[in-house]
Amino acid sequence: MTDLATPNLPSRDFGATSAFYARFGFAESWRDPHWMILHRGSIILEFFPYPDLDPANSSFSCCFRMDDVNGFFAEVIAAGIVETSIGWPRAHRPKKEHWGGTVGALIDEDGTLIRLVQAPD
Repeated sequence: MTDLATPNLPSRDFGATSAFYARFGFAESWRDPHWMILHRGSIILEFFPYPDLDPANSSFSCCFRMDDVNGFFAEVIAAGIVETSIGWPRAHRPKKEHWGGTVGALIDEDGTLIRLVQAPD
């Protein structure tokens, strides 16, 4: 097995969280009342129940380090997530950063920030 780290993120409702991420190709590989695991290729997300989470005050985040951030972002937009600077869910278009990489963002329904990061060419 290759070494691996997986983010542990909050979910106010496992069903809603699973449906949200399914829009971008994630599938459940585990769910019980206390834990849920979603995967898409090599990206694995683990969720714990947090029914009282206020998305406006969430400080949870993780990075998706991807080979094609723009392609994933296109899937996000095609799934109906809007580009805006307020509310959630929402998307922020990837842009080239001063260090040469490309970075965008997806904010999920629970206010979790998913940074979309592509290394420089």
